[in-house]
Amino acid sequence: MTDLGSQRLKGRVALVSGGLRGIGLACVERFLAEGAEVVLTDLQAADSEAAASTLARLGQAASYVQANVASEEDWAKVLAAVTERHGKLHILVNNAGIDLTGPVATTSLEGWRRIMSINVDGVFLGTRTFVPLMEASGAEVKGGASIINVSSIMGLVGMSEVSGYNASKGAVRLFTKSIALEFAEKKMPIRANSLHPGFVITPLLQEGFQRWVDSGAAKQTQDLVDLMASKTPIGRLADPSELASAAFFLAGSDSSYMTGAELVIDGGWTAQ
Repeated sequence: MTDLGSQRLKGRVALVSGGLRGIGLACVERFLAEGAEVVLTDLQAADSEAAASTLARLGQAASYVQANVASEEDWAKVLAAVTERHGKLHILVNNAGIDLTGPVATTSLEGWRRIMSINVDGVFLGTRTFVPLMEASGAEVKGGASIINVSSIMGLVGMSEVSGYNASKGAVRLFTKSIALEFAEKKMPIRANSLHPGFVITPLLQEGFQRWVDSGAAKQTQDLVDLMASKTPIGRLADPSELASAAFFLAGSDSSYMTGAELVIDGGWTAQ
């Protein structure tokens, strides 16, 4: 892959949902390092400490819009902000997501609907909102505009007691393939690919592991980190920057012949 700081995204505008932490923030940082201007969204208010401190560190090429990805009204607000500030969008990373664990017999309908609203509806709404602007912007760059939908290895293989998460990430995978074909058949200059992380050291993972500890499944979260590392052929969990490198590849012209594909970054987990 291209060396960090190559400026190969200079002149492009990116939007990353769930951009204040984890994989989303790593993508924001990588895109900025490669010369892009980036709009990030998350749930925190713009004047919150998390948003304000992050924006101050990222610099003037980054901007922030508070948004709930499950809200049509919030997506309209994001579109207005992107249009006013940039007037174009070349890269959309639908990254915001939550998890849901537990036996299917005790999974509430409320919990099921919540994970679907964020992990699936959020990807659909983000895509639908920005297709017109990305179609116009994609004509400007080699390979067209790029939609990157963050799925998971759990969108490829099953795991016990994560049926809701499995279902939501599987939906993201097939939604991505469908829109990729739709755009290609209509000769629209937009590519769409899904990114499938394995186990990555992120706040979301740590929070999920903490719930397992609280349920008595382990004594401490590090025990679960070590267990997952031992089950991963490469022998460790990923750093968010490693997923950002994959997103950078999908975002730019180096992946101009990729659409409807799955890019799996999992340390060999799904090869087993």
